[in-house]
Amino acid sequence: MLAVLLDAGHWFSYPHIDPVAIHIHGDFGIRWYGLSYVIGALLVYLQLQSKSSRARTGLTVEQAQEFIVYTMIGIIIGGRLFFLVADMLTPLSAGGHSLDYYLANPLQIIAIWTGGMAFHGGLIGGIAGAAIYVNHIKLSIWKVLDEAVLWLPVAIFLTRCTNFINDELPGRVTGSPIGILFPGVPGYRYPSQLFEGIGMVLVVLPLVWFIRSRPDFFRPGAVFWSFIAGYGLVRTIVEFYREPGIILFGLTGAQYLTIAMVILGVVMIWLGQQQPMPTAAAVKKPAAAGKPASKA
Repeated sequence: MLAVLLDAGHWFSYPHIDPVAIHIHGDFGIRWYGLSYVIGALLVYLQLQSKSSRARTGLTVEQAQEFIVYTMIGIIIGGRLFFLVADMLTPLSAGGHSLDYYLANPLQIIAIWTGGMAFHGGLIGGIAGAAIYVNHIKLSIWKVLDEAVLWLPVAIFLTRCTNFINDELPGRVTGSPIGILFPGVPGYRYPSQLFEGIGMVLVVLPLVWFIRSRPDFFRPGAVFWSFIAGYGLVRTIVEFYREPGIILFGLTGAQYLTIAMVILGVVMIWLGQQQPMPTAAAVKKPAAAGKPASKA
């Protein structure tokens, strides 16, 4: 049976899904890529504003809304900046663009509606935005981040699906039956975008929820750092199937970052476990804590 399947050529064809989900007028419309970010932000917000989550973090519903705004601004700025730098460092033969290209087409610098966001930059920007806001309202950053990352694996899964729809990030050339012929790209290639998305929901999603289910054992911050380590592990493996940009000593530039994420996540969880377990106490909610933030 396996031999028959392997001799059957390529099993899948690229589906050619319209990247614009809702056409409004002419070329203007709402893209699947943008919707994936909106849905991801909504999932995080619904978690943070839930009664059980607010009991753990001390956030009010209004503060949960403002937290999303701060983090999304950070994600967009960080994700785009890192993408632009990585794109300009990527050889033209591998699909990169030079600085001259962006100077000649300045609108492309901010064209996030067509895709082009770097995960690591978005992560750093999002954490920075979250830290600024949580520090402003004087709550525990670890407790808030532990709640905020619970549905991020699903959000990343949706974003990688839209990368596939946009025929972005095609994988390496392969003779495997699961290779797909992407538009405008020579050769059959791994659908590495989908590999990463599937890895997020099969590996990282159960991991963060398991860590979260053991508050009697894991210290604050463990859920967040398990997400960091889990993503790093999945992405490190998937990079072997993605079309490489920068390669150094046999590993891609992204793999050095993702391996560092695995190590950092594991070390931070271990260090956290060395700390005494916080005593059970009611979460203090600062009076009118959300008002100053709304004026910022």
